[in-house]
Amino acid sequence: MAAPGPKTPASKKYERARDPKKALRGLWGYLKLYQWLLLAAILLTFAGNGLALVGPMLSGKAIDAIVGIGKVDFETVFYYAGWMVIFYAASSALSYGLALLMRTITQKTVRKMRQDVFDKLMELQVGYFDTHLSGDIISRISYDIDVINTSLSNDVVQICASVVTVTGSFIMMVIIAPSLVVVMLITIPMSILYTRYMTKKTRPRYSKRSAKLGEMNGFVEEMITGQKVIQAYAREEVMENRFYDVNKAAMDAYYDADYMNATMGPTVNFINNLSLTLVTVFGALLYLRGTLSIGNISSFVQYSRKFSGPINEVANIAGEIQSALAAAERVFRVLSEEEEVADVYGAVELDTVEGHVEIQDVTFGYSEETPILKDFSLDVEPGKLIAVVGPTGAGKTTLINLLMRFYDPQEGEIRIDGKENREIKRDDLRRAYAMVLQDTWVFGGTIFENIAYGKEDATMEEVVEAAKAAHIHSYIKRLPDGYNTILTEDGVNISKGQKQLLTIARAMLLNSKMLILDEATSNVDTRTEIRIQKAMEKLMEGKTCFIIAHRLSTIQHADMILVVDDGQIAERGNHEELIAKKGFYYKLYTSQFE
Repeated sequence: MAAPGPKTPASKKYERARDPKKALRGLWGYLKLYQWLLLAAILLTFAGNGLALVGPMLSGKAIDAIVGIGKVDFETVFYYAGWMVIFYAASSALSYGLALLMRTITQKTVRKMRQDVFDKLMELQVGYFDTHLSGDIISRISYDIDVINTSLSNDVVQICASVVTVTGSFIMMVIIAPSLVVVMLITIPMSILYTRYMTKKTRPRYSKRSAKLGEMNGFVEEMITGQKVIQAYAREEVMENRFYDVNKAAMDAYYDADYMNATMGPTVNFINNLSLTLVTVFGALLYLRGTLSIGNISSFVQYSRKFSGPINEVANIAGEIQSALAAAERVFRVLSEEEEVADVYGAVELDTVEGHVEIQDVTFGYSEETPILKDFSLDVEPGKLIAVVGPTGAGKTTLINLLMRFYDPQEGEIRIDGKENREIKRDDLRRAYAMVLQDTWVFGGTIFENIAYGKEDATMEEVVEAAKAAHIHSYIKRLPDGYNTILTEDGVNISKGQKQLLTIARAMLLNSKMLILDEATSNVDTRTEIRIQKAMEKLMEGKTCFIIAHRLSTIQHADMILVVDDGQIAERGNHEELIAKKGFYYKLYTSQFE
């Protein structure tokens, strides 16, 4: 395991307002982690650009060695020319070292930033993923951070070098000819005011550009995931047309931002060239008056180019900087999202679990205006099997979300062995359950690793035993590499039913006192389902179990069947009792066999 890096600002509550200053403060929070490397980079910037600033002065002295028509003091020319070579070579070497150092700082920064964003995603509330497209989330951790990487690698160096060059050039111009500096002061405010005006115009456009790209990524991710359904319904052309609209919106946002930015460079360049023209004219007048030599004019012109050049370059990269700030705002908005509520002070551990679950007057809705569960109460004794049935949208899965504490109820409380859920350490609470969902999830890795996912110290014998109980062992043994077979992304090289059997084996391997099965056999055939049911009956012995089922034939043996409708318990009892009532459950059951 890699050694932990320096303390990062990932836990800070970044403010959510779209403010570039806050984005800059957030970036500085990362850069200062490597402050000594940054200090070295600053020193290299001053040294490299400072040495380059000596060149024009030496050039002017070499030109002044021309003492008349056909009369040149070559010894003086070669002397200053030699020093120019030395200074420029040293400046180039330092600039190369600076580039390498900035690459190091940048890569360390974006690596830490990506790690922080991923860590943050692992700690976010489930509700965040319910309200954000997967593609947009992926875009923030990939594209947006890559934009920041490019800007830190190139633009930051350029800006720092520009500050040194502009300041040094201005000082040298004042030393050579203060009167010509006054001429330049006519055009400098024009450049600054124009650049500030255009920056305010382009900033929101780059924010929109990043958002549109995230939307496009989200759309593409959804379409790739649902490709089989799209083809099955012959909706390819419809999806192509929809992507055309999404793609065009992203392109228009890109064009709008880049079009505005493209006008900055040429305009600032024109202003700078106007400044050079004025300097040339007034410099000639000063030469005629004998107050300025040709060498000084040459040096001044070179310094004026060095002075105006960085301003023009900054104008050209202003778009990249705005894009990076917009990307940084999106990244820091993720880092500012509310995490799962922290364990309360003194939260208890679940060393031993009996499995007594109490739900007392629970009311919950994903939005407070529309409650899903209403005054829901239930008392489950240890080792009992509870089946939850009801129409779609009745609140069955919501109940599971509350048991696992993916969400907390707005009213009421849930207890395990007499301890309120929020008074128990969240990790301990969730480890108390083994869970199999209808939406199976496997990751890129071996079959052994997928089954042993929840038990890191699991042995091969334990994994094989769980696989046999889930009736997947014989299939695994027929594979060329057996339990070492690598599953591709999302397990696309095995069927849905086989994936579900793997997740059932994963749950069977855990030594949890409580089980949650949400349509856990929905993707297997009837014969396999019967075999799994028998295996799971053995697994569930002595454990508190919650089963959500639509096929009512699979839960007839449950100790209690809850019929949930409109967020409330409409009926409760065992299979025979509910059939005898000829109520809601009776109608559901008979409808499946008509």
